[in-house]
Amino acid sequence: MEIVKIPRMEKREYDKLIEQGYISRIAFQGEKYPYIAPFLYTFDGNFLYFLSTKYGKKIEYFKKSPYVSVEVEKYSKDLSCYTFVTMQGLLSEVTDSIDKKIVRETFVNLIKSRNLSMNILAALGHSPLDPPENIAREERSLVWRLNGVKDLVALKNL
Repeated sequence: MEIVKIPRMEKREYDKLIEQGYISRIAFQGEKYPYIAPFLYTFDGNFLYFLSTKYGKKIEYFKKSPYVSVEVEKYSKDLSCYTFVTMQGLLSEVTDSIDKKIVRETFVNLIKSRNLSMNILAALGHSPLDPPENIAREERSLVWRLNGVKDLVALKNL
């Protein structure tokens, strides 16, 4: 019996997957086991950006080791179509106030353009009753960028 390998995606294909998506999973180096958490993200064509609340295990693990794996996926309900990309890299905190403001504004635009539920604001440190523009006006969350991607695996169904 021959094993069928899942085909790899070309760069243009996985860039498109990343551009079209907005939910990822980040695996941090935990105590004994990896710690995986979902994150809303934006992509500027070069880097993925994330907003993180300023509390929780992810902060502890980020401080211990910023080396992470990030996964973005897309699939149909019946799994007849699926694609995913995993990237191993280094998370860094964006500290420049202008850069942070620009990134925060991309999250506001993402929420509005994708017509996302205001409930997502709670994952970003805001009340669902807040206007999304508060993300750009206030610093209730950290801004992270994925740098130095060393290993990238992008696969798709046949």
